[in-house]
Amino acid sequence: MRRVHEQTVPLYQRTRLFRVYASNLVPGMLQTAEYATGLLRSITDFQGTPDDVAEAVRARLARSRVVREGDHRFGLLLEEAVLYYRVSDNEAMAGQLSHLLSAMALPNVSLGIIPFAARRTVWPLEAFYAFDDVQVAVETLTAEINVTAPGEIHTYLKAFGELSRIAVRGSEARDRISRAIHSLA
Repeated sequence: MRRVHEQTVPLYQRTRLFRVYASNLVPGMLQTAEYATGLLRSITDFQGTPDDVAEAVRARLARSRVVREGDHRFGLLLEEAVLYYRVSDNEAMAGQLSHLLSAMALPNVSLGIIPFAARRTVWPLEAFYAFDDVQVAVETLTAEINVTAPGEIHTYLKAFGELSRIAVRGSEARDRISRAIHSLA
């Protein structure tokens, strides 16, 4: 898993606008070490792949420096359920959710939460990462699909726009994250 993270560093460094939709997990670029460790450990155990979790976590965190360094902007949308999926212990989950609250304060980060009860024109989708307008990475159980056909990229960006429209931001998003933290007690 370490190599996958290291191989995508140039893509992350050259991307100016990231648009990320997450239906199942906190996006990698906003994960804490503890959350990433819990997640990558479960992936390794489930898939039976070689255990390079510690190295993969370090590589993921190194790649994530783009959130705080350089000229990058981030539009991130999370389904509210992501706040409740337990991929690590309660302490790590609370730390991860608190980290989301901190990330929301960054001037280059726009974080929206799609409420459970939002009226939808687009159903929950597989997680995807749009890198500028040139590539979309779609995450599946067994692979990452890299979409580069302009028409398909347009469709993902259209879905991102529709999902963005129903997301809550600011104090309402912070309230939802805070409720998820309190649910861990």
